[in-house]
Amino acid sequence: MASTIQALPTEVVYLITAGEVIDSLASVVRELAENSLDAGATRIVIYLWPQQWRIRVADNGYGMNLEDLQQAATAHSTSKIRSSDDLWKIHSLGFRGEALHSLTTLAELEILSRPADGNLGWRVVYGDDGKALKVEATAIAPGTVVTVSNLFGNCLSRRQGLPSATQQIKAVQATIHQIALCHPQVTWQLWQNDRLWFTISPAATTGQLLPQILPQVRQGDLQELKLQLPHLARAERPATANSTQHSALNLVVGLPDRCHRHRPDWIRIAINGRMVKSPEIEQTILSAFHRTLPRDRYPICLLHLEISPDQINWNRNPAKTEIYLNELNYWQEQITQAIDQALRIDTAHFKEAVHTTRVSKLLKAAEAKGGYNFHPKPENTQHSLKAVAQVSNTYIVAEHSGGMWLVEQHIAHERVLYEQICDNWQLVPVEPSIILYQLSPAQVSQLQRIGLEIETFGEQLWAVRNIPAQLQQREDCAEAILELSWGGDLQAAQVAVACRSAIRNGTPLNLQEMQTLLDQWQRTRNPRTCPHGRPIYLSLEESSLARFFRRHWVIGKNHGI
Repeated sequence: MASTIQALPTEVVYLITAGEVIDSLASVVRELAENSLDAGATRIVIYLWPQQWRIRVADNGYGMNLEDLQQAATAHSTSKIRSSDDLWKIHSLGFRGEALHSLTTLAELEILSRPADGNLGWRVVYGDDGKALKVEATAIAPGTVVTVSNLFGNCLSRRQGLPSATQQIKAVQATIHQIALCHPQVTWQLWQNDRLWFTISPAATTGQLLPQILPQVRQGDLQELKLQLPHLARAERPATANSTQHSALNLVVGLPDRCHRHRPDWIRIAINGRMVKSPEIEQTILSAFHRTLPRDRYPICLLHLEISPDQINWNRNPAKTEIYLNELNYWQEQITQAIDQALRIDTAHFKEAVHTTRVSKLLKAAEAKGGYNFHPKPENTQHSLKAVAQVSNTYIVAEHSGGMWLVEQHIAHERVLYEQICDNWQLVPVEPSIILYQLSPAQVSQLQRIGLEIETFGEQLWAVRNIPAQLQQREDCAEAILELSWGGDLQAAQVAVACRSAIRNGTPLNLQEMQTLLDQWQRTRNPRTCPHGRPIYLSLEESSLARFFRRHWVIGKNHGI
């Protein structure tokens, strides 16, 4: 019987390899844009002709000389690595040397380039083996222009299996958005069928760039944080003299009292300039936002880790979106601590953007936050908010050096109690037992699930022998236990206990009681929202009050004198 196992022809091998790297218009754009960034480009222009399966990417990067151009599209040719050891020192976005060669097997490839220090540019047209078919001098500004034409022209079935043109265009837009968020200093311009499609202007930070991509989010809705972390050297690969001694954690979070999402579609993780997938880190982020958002809502969170390359193995899949990350537990701990820090109310930065929508309705002055020369003095955290009054026995009026806040007393106290309960959850014996009437089997099981000791005490009667410590002084303890019996896990029970135990709205407080509550609330880990996700405070900045009351008017000029 003849053997059925045969070696594949070289051209088939190349097609398979190319298919792993280049599988759509978006993947072409991604590979070429990353090459531009690796070349130091600060301006990248992308042209798309979807019906012609044609893409052009032009940049102002370093450019290539003629010798590099002639080698650029040969198989596994790259300027990024030289040996296997270099796989542990990867600082660039591309390193496999596959993308341009793959394009020569799937499309027609032309590159024009001129190095910054060169007086002449070159145009090279490549054959399907990656070799230069045509070379000629050309006039071009410093940088590189790559044109890919007739993509998948030699594999028409591939075109037919791809999503519609509309979906592919959306994928290109999403790809550029992801890259831009990792490289906010770059200017992007995209054209579709010879018409300007969209632009992204450069910004100093990711947080300042994000509103261009997510217009419903305002700058004041975000908190940005950058932390330097000690470098972790791999035991089997000691840090070299050239290795990075510190890692950086860059974080942009949507403040939970101001913005959140219906889906977990804006939890983005980047490592060393590239968006990646990491279910473990995504779960860490979700856990850090637990009990700060309304039910079925998800956070906005962009995390960018800058890690020494010896902590990462990019060589996991061709798209380079999945990685092996060493010391995962360490990074999860740092991420959790960073999010906790970002969600706290930093008393050194009280002059934050107003809750725009709510304050504009209250003051009838919907206006963007301006730059006012105000520099608050750092104050002792405990006394940075001063209680001055109570409104409707519900809201505490708190004064600080940048204006005033209205703090809703019940949910502020609920946040305080919830965190105390989580940290010190304790069930204590109760004498006499609490007697409950007509519990269903499901209610009995629920109370047992959260740790309560309950037993029959007669017909349709049950005796509860222990209760959460926070409820033992309450007159409505039986009602609270009934509330706990209606379902939910332990955390839901803790929220219910906190809600039941918190100061009720309508309760009068003296100044000392209000001040004590403010001090306790400021020290919580997540002071912006209650455990149900409701905002706790409303900020009224001095600058907004001044504008509303026209205190910037000049006497005489504004009075017709």
